[in-house]
Amino acid sequence: MALMITDECINCDVCEPECPNDAISAGEEIYIIDPSRCTECVGHYDEPQCQQVCPVDCIPLDPERRESRDELMAKYRLITAA
Repeated sequence: MALMITDECINCDVCEPECPNDAISAGEEIYIIDPSRCTECVGHYDEPQCQQVCPVDCIPLDPERRESRDELMAKYRLITAA
């Protein structure tokens, strides 16, 4: 699954630089995650880094974008050309 940022986001700017895939960017009102680039940090880290640094816990899994660990790893390989 890709992650998503809920409207509880306080625009603190700590998640964006933590994303190794550059999937997080500033939206009109809150930060957003590009699901085509989000691998939940699979291939980089054991846990999603954005979730680890978020002070308001507003980055859950996106229930509409279910992906297995193998699918996330395949996406990681495409993004990094590894």
